[in-house]
Amino acid sequence: MPYPIDHVHVKSQDPDASASWFQEAFGFELVEARTRNQGDRFVRMRDSKGLPFTVSGARPGEELAPASADVHWGLEHFGVLVEDLDAEIARLTGMGAELKEGPIDQTAEGYPIVAFMAVPGDIRVELVMWPKTD
Repeated sequence: MPYPIDHVHVKSQDPDASASWFQEAFGFELVEARTRNQGDRFVRMRDSKGLPFTVSGARPGEELAPASADVHWGLEHFGVLVEDLDAEIARLTGMGAELKEGPIDQTAEGYPIVAFMAVPGDIRVELVMWPKTD
C-alpha cells in the first residue's frame, strides 16, 4: 500500500509572520489562522498542488529547542520546485532569506540543480530546479 505525504508542519516563534512569508514567497494559499484550544497559534495553508502546509507556535508553557537552518538530524528541510534557480535565490534573499549552500549542479548524475536557503524562522528550504527537456 502506498503512503503519500499528508502535510508539512513547521514550528515558528511567530507563526503569522512565517506564514505570511511563505504565502508571499511561494504563493501558499491561506486556509485558516486561529489560536487552538491548546493555546498555540495554528496557521494552515496549501501549496499550489494542494499539499497542506501548517505553521504553528508553542503551546503555553511549552519549551522548544532552538530552530536551525543548518544541516541537522531529524526532519532537515523540505523542497520547493522552481523554474529559475538564480532568480529565486535573488528574490528570496531580497525577502530576508539567506543562501546557505549551492547552487549545486547534479545534472550530470541525472539529478536537479539545488540550493539550500535559511528562511525566516530559521527554517531550511531546498530550491529544486530540474533541467528543461525539449
